[in-house]
Amino acid sequence: MNVQTVTVADGDAELTGDLTTVPGAAGVVLFAHGSGSSRHSPRNREAADALNKAGLATLLIDLLTADEDRIDQATRQLRFDIGLLTRRLTAAADWLAQDPRTAGLDVGLFGASTGAAAALATAADRPRQVGAVVSRGGRVDLAEDRLAEVSAPVLMIAGSADEPIVRVSFAASENLHVLNEVHLVPDATHLFEEPGALEQVAGAAMAWFGDHLGADRSSGQR
Repeated sequence: MNVQTVTVADGDAELTGDLTTVPGAAGVVLFAHGSGSSRHSPRNREAADALNKAGLATLLIDLLTADEDRIDQATRQLRFDIGLLTRRLTAAADWLAQDPRTAGLDVGLFGASTGAAAALATAADRPRQVGAVVSRGGRVDLAEDRLAEVSAPVLMIAGSADEPIVRVSFAASENLHVLNEVHLVPDATHLFEEPGALEQVAGAAMAWFGDHLGADRSSGQR
């Protein structure tokens, strides 16, 4: 396992990420963090570590620059700019397709909170690259206008006690035209802080990516 700090350019913005590669990786999972979070999110890092141990490379990346993050901490506006987050995430997916360490690998997207909306929109924009999407406590409703365009299988993980996310996840399930599933973690709340909850999130994500990354999409089969 090899961890390196990388930089992804999107126009004038330079985004910092942590790329972890593993020998013989079956794919690479790109993380889109949620509202007010960053690549240092302990919840995302726990999931990424589990995916690395399961033989998947990961890229955790800050979708906002340091200056933008300071603005967002004061205004809370940029975290809901799904267009901006999608453009940044798509730039990171394109970077993965070109970097020698990850070129040729199927890309999975793991989105949390508002990052889940960006993940779904990026999946719609890059159908040939993206093999699977996982949402953790995701604001999938913020990508409502892109759901019909998504061609990658989608897993939406929600805490059973997080009623708003449970509601929008089931609503999105009806509007997705691809294989999808809503996975409820019993008694968990939005941040999955209950004992064992994050382990269940990681296990469900590993199973989903394991089943779908590397699948043959040329014939439309998943």
